[in-house]
Amino acid sequence: MGLFRQAGEMARVWPARLLFPPVCLGCRNLVAAPGTLCAQCWPGMRFLERPWCQVMGTPFGYDMGEGFLSAEAIADPPPFARARAAVAYDGVARRLVQGLKFSDRIDLAPWMARWMLRAASELVGDGAVVVPVPLHRRRFFLRRFNQSAELARAFARLAGLDYLPSALLRRRITRQQVGLGAREREANVRGAFAVPPQGASALKGRRVILVDDVYTTGATVSAATRALKRVGVRQVDVLTFARVLPGDFASAEAEPYIGVEE
Repeated sequence: MGLFRQAGEMARVWPARLLFPPVCLGCRNLVAAPGTLCAQCWPGMRFLERPWCQVMGTPFGYDMGEGFLSAEAIADPPPFARARAAVAYDGVARRLVQGLKFSDRIDLAPWMARWMLRAASELVGDGAVVVPVPLHRRRFFLRRFNQSAELARAFARLAGLDYLPSALLRRRITRQQVGLGAREREANVRGAFAVPPQGASALKGRRVILVDDVYTTGATVSAATRALKRVGVRQVDVLTFARVLPGDFASAEAEPYIGVEE
């Protein structure tokens, strides 16, 4: 019976594969299976691995010992507990983020979320709920979707966690963060987020995984974290698909189309 079942599944799959053959997520060349990268794109994806800073998730060149923190985490402790990202924001990862965000490639979100789940293994559990960084309603109307919400929805489904897309609001529109200094970024998003009453009741005492597409300086997720903690959220962890590493910040800012943190 198992052979007959497999044969039936193959008979259903092959016509679709012939009409819509799987393509590389990064360059659209043909690949063997959906949701994969071709041999040319795969080496251009830098996955973030341990050893890393326990707070910021910044990778170290070598193992500094359990619990070792980066200079960034010590000098300027963030309001969130931990930050994790799947990949470095460069090369293929940059193309994926821009495809999702600017080219309406929401089909990329479920595959990107799979890599995020791998990076978030220590964040999942303990009754966590998933909340996306919201867009202002005006920007949402222009774009028609929120890329962070698409990632968060797919991640929550894979992780088996509750997804609360309306628990956090962006109550005022902000300038794009590109080209702004650290202090300007903080001022730009200060007070931009709020938790509505229904969100406060759902979040109080819970642990939140806050999802965004790219972590640059952390100004946006820090402002969102403060809004969440004001209503009694027990802990906030930040999860993004990509992370601009400290040494790569200048090259990321030079990208005219980046538009990462909004």
